Amino acid sequence: MYGVVLWSDQDEQKAVIWCEDHGDLAFYGGCASSVFDGPVLDAGDLVHFQVLEGDTMRLARNPELISEQHAPAIAERLKAAIEPASKKPSPSMLPSSEALKVTVSNVVPFPILRTA
Repeated sequence: MYGVVLWSDQDEQKAVIWCEDHGDLAFYGGCASSVFDGPVLDAGDLVHFQVLEGDTMRLARNPELISEQHAPAIAERLKAAIEPASKKPSPSMLPSSEALKVTVSNVVPFPILRTA
């Protein structure tokens, strides 16, 4: 499987990888011969690895560095994508009373809570 490194710790030989199938993240915990013995694995690097489904998490084995800094801002982009969901909408983003009027229809309207 291919994935992009979201976080790594060289001292602990650990990494968290976002997988191409958009499933659970994969955790790399180091092994005798690894990518950490060669080039530095850093956030944004594209890697190829074997996936093992563990009891509680996905495990990455035999990672191979494919491209350094393939997606350097991916961790920040993913973080930014979830932050607005945890914040309350500002009063200017709430729908007006006009937008909340009920009409008879087979389509249920949803008020716009944010704009692009």
